[in-house]
Amino acid sequence: MIWWCKGRRVTTVVVPGLLAFVLLAALAHGDSVTLPGLLTPGDNLLFLMHLTPLIVTGVLGHSLAQRLPEAEDLSARPLPRYDIALAFLTATAAASAAALVGALGDSPTAFEAARNTLFLTGLMLTAGAVHPQAAVVAPVAWVFIAAFVGYRDVRRPWPWAVTLHPAGYLPTFLLCVAVFLCGLAALRHTRRHPTA
Repeated sequence: MIWWCKGRRVTTVVVPGLLAFVLLAALAHGDSVTLPGLLTPGDNLLFLMHLTPLIVTGVLGHSLAQRLPEAEDLSARPLPRYDIALAFLTATAAASAAALVGALGDSPTAFEAARNTLFLTGLMLTAGAVHPQAAVVAPVAWVFIAAFVGYRDVRRPWPWAVTLHPAGYLPTFLLCVAVFLCGLAALRHTRRHPTA
């Protein structure tokens, strides 16, 4: 297990990434930038908290992409289960921290970041099961496509732009949890584990 933690760079990549996520969530939960709307006549509002889940998907994607082929190919240990546990614990720790920031700071955008972390992590894991290079690109593409074309008019996102939906909207939360669980299931069948 120690060589797996070192190989996946848990202490050198994942833990510092989670700390950076928590720090940004605490500092930037109310900040926003205005982007031009490509499909709407007005501007679109992008909260910086919509970008913070990309820290989690980036470090987790990098961690899961690391391999020690000689040790992993000969190992009898359940490495896919370790990776699934790492993904689950990383995403839920980040989502819990963002929800705590939301509760302490009365910040709806922090609650959105918690929900979006689950969605974007699930999207990253599912995309990575299709193609390894898609893992990191998919969440980034989703966030920026949603930011530029996700609104039907000012502050009214399209149904598909789930990362822009208000924090308290239950169907969006359930969809995000479902995508996260699908991502965890897909992680077992990625190309990193050809014998799984």
